[in-house]
Amino acid sequence: MSVAVDDELWSAVGDPTRRRMLDLLLSEGGGTATTLSEQLPVTRQAVAKHLGVLDRVGLVHATPSGRERRYEVDEAQLARAVAQLSSVGATWDARLRRIKRIAETIQRNQQS
Repeated sequence: MSVAVDDELWSAVGDPTRRRMLDLLLSEGGGTATTLSEQLPVTRQAVAKHLGVLDRVGLVHATPSGRERRYEVDEAQLARAVAQLSSVGATWDARLRRIKRIAETIQRNQQS
């Protein structure tokens, strides 16, 4: 199964702070920039910028919550990202198996 790779989506989840934010949002069922900044080593403003990136690629969705916005993970979009990662991983596994077979053939031929 080949899945088209979305570079923006991968770029968004490539950042360790954003991955940690996704973990927190998933484990807590959502959160605000303020609640996330209390659990991360970055400012509230930095968290808001990271949330903006995640929102642009559809990994989170915001709803108004008083003076703030409450963010929740879009599980369908997260599943899409996981499918892409699995697809790329399977492709690379196949490539590495071919390289290993070639290397083993070369080694056998050199020993003959």
